[in-house]
Amino acid sequence: MSATSQLAVGAARRTTLKADGHRIAALQSGPPDALPVLLIPGYTGSKEDFGPLLDPLGRAGFAVTAIDLPGQFESPGLPTPAAHSPDALAPIVGALAAALGEHVRLLGHSYGGLVARATVIATPSRFESLVLLSSGPAELGGVRRVTMDDLEPVLAAAGLPGLFAAMQEAAQADPGYTEPPPEVAEFLERRFLGGSPEMLQGMGDALRCEPDRVDELAATGVEVLVAHGVDDDAWPPADQEAMARRLGARYEVITGAAHSPAVENPAATLDVLVDFWRR
Repeated sequence: MSATSQLAVGAARRTTLKADGHRIAALQSGPPDALPVLLIPGYTGSKEDFGPLLDPLGRAGFAVTAIDLPGQFESPGLPTPAAHSPDALAPIVGALAAALGEHVRLLGHSYGGLVARATVIATPSRFESLVLLSSGPAELGGVRRVTMDDLEPVLAAAGLPGLFAAMQEAAQADPGYTEPPPEVAEFLERRFLGGSPEMLQGMGDALRCEPDRVDELAATGVEVLVAHGVDDDAWPPADQEAMARRLGARYEVITGAAHSPAVENPAATLDVLVDFWRR
């Protein structure tokens, strides 16, 4: 299903930002004085998950910043698992948004959506709008939850290399698994091993106990778009659609995509985002 990959970051600039005393690795594209967009990746993800969107968003008139959350890939981690929860990360994302300018358009993918939601609830006046991309109303369930529960002891017993190997074995057992190109496979392994164990544990814990905060988000009055791939296999599409109704939010289903529309169908994802942000 993937039309491109996390390696397709175009001419985006690699940089390090500071927010709330933390160093945050980032990719930036577009005119610095344009409308600011901030992109937050999901669990085990990174800024490169938005790579195919960066230059097109810049050409569309946005100053776009994609980041690694603390503990992800090239951003230093925090000392405890609990420090990587949505509420704990919200002040860092909020400080970063404040540094980018006014009327920030915020997007969170998957776990990043839970972090983005907590940030908007904490400081709604900083944000023009929020996109929840393949993210859900509460804790994660289904097959992905079962896999996380099964693999949790591996991190303590075998560390990051052992956990990566176990995750690969589980993925390859899926009948729909497609082997990535060698260069992408190398990047995915390097990215995973570059993360911090505290981040993996903390985000994994949060994914399995996140409360339903949809009503809190609705009360902020911030405009929301809920979007996901037609074949999303994380939070059920029906749950995401119901969340959109509760929020009074715009709702879009992206064809030719599953849980990672930015790399699985970047053209359609770009159209949805640009249309929402321009309105």
